[in-house]
Amino acid sequence: MQTRLDMERIRAARRVIDPVFLDSPLYRCEALEPVLGCSLNIKLETANPVRSFKGRATEVVADQLARSDSRAVVCASAGNLGQALAWSGRHRDLDVTVVASRFATPAKLDRIRALGATLELVDGDHELARQRAAAIAHSEGIRLLEDSLDLETCEAAATIALELVPCLEPYDDPLRPLRSADRPPEYGRPVVLVALGGGAMATGIGYVLKTLTPHVEVVCVQPHGAPAMTRSWHQRRVVSTDTTNTIADGVAGRHPIPEVLEDLLVVADDAVLVHESSIITAIRLLHDHAGLIAEPSAALGIAAVLEDPARFADRPVTTIICGSNVDQTKYRNWI
Repeated sequence: MQTRLDMERIRAARRVIDPVFLDSPLYRCEALEPVLGCSLNIKLETANPVRSFKGRATEVVADQLARSDSRAVVCASAGNLGQALAWSGRHRDLDVTVVASRFATPAKLDRIRALGATLELVDGDHELARQRAAAIAHSEGIRLLEDSLDLETCEAAATIALELVPCLEPYDDPLRPLRSADRPPEYGRPVVLVALGGGAMATGIGYVLKTLTPHVEVVCVQPHGAPAMTRSWHQRRVVSTDTTNTIADGVAGRHPIPEVLEDLLVVADDAVLVHESSIITAIRLLHDHAGLIAEPSAALGIAAVLEDPARFADRPVTTIICGSNVDQTKYRNWI
């Protein structure tokens, strides 16, 4: 399997990530199963100081910087990466700059400031923030952390999958005996649903699962309002969009990174799009039935099941709740 990722580096990443980000809760969420019609495992990546999976990646990058002569770093962020980098940098006395859209979730921007990072806002979307971060890195000669392009972000996210592997054995429910001829083709095949934005989490998790548990189906999920990477996956070439229009700001990119797409084509079995109404319903279900706060990007896996229940019926499904940093006013409206 030819990708940029490497299993030894992924295992090494676990050794430098603060334990507070490792071995996040993984459990069967029976309360949601009657609604969804499938067995459901939840990997909860919000029970940590930055309430998202991004701390795994920033721990690796911050560790590298702390061991080098360069102690300054800049990144573009929709909010979660910036918080995580600020947290990891503060613990290592690094100079952290985060560039974000002025229209990003206010709570995320407030936390970046509170964690001691320098925050610069741009009057545009995340793509403009990426350009500005690159310009700062070039002019000041400091490290540019590019989510998904930098292998550290993919391989650190891949450590999530190392923790998933034990629950992904082939599955057959003895309480539902069916003759093999009556079973749908995917009956019993485990599936992992991964939110798809820039691609770091999807490629990282997909690489580990295809290496260690090739029987598992890896399905990436993205909103119809930000479809660039999904369209690119299906057309096997980079497809950009002019705009995005989704509440799932954490995955709202317009220009896929070619190297990331090449990896995704190798490790993902499918990429699907979901509607905003399904995302909101998924947020509400996670709140009402599981007691979980999920930002829109974190609810994409549940939304995918809601939109195509027949595909996932009677199958063991695992999804990653990857962030819980929400705008409280919007969240109250959603639930």
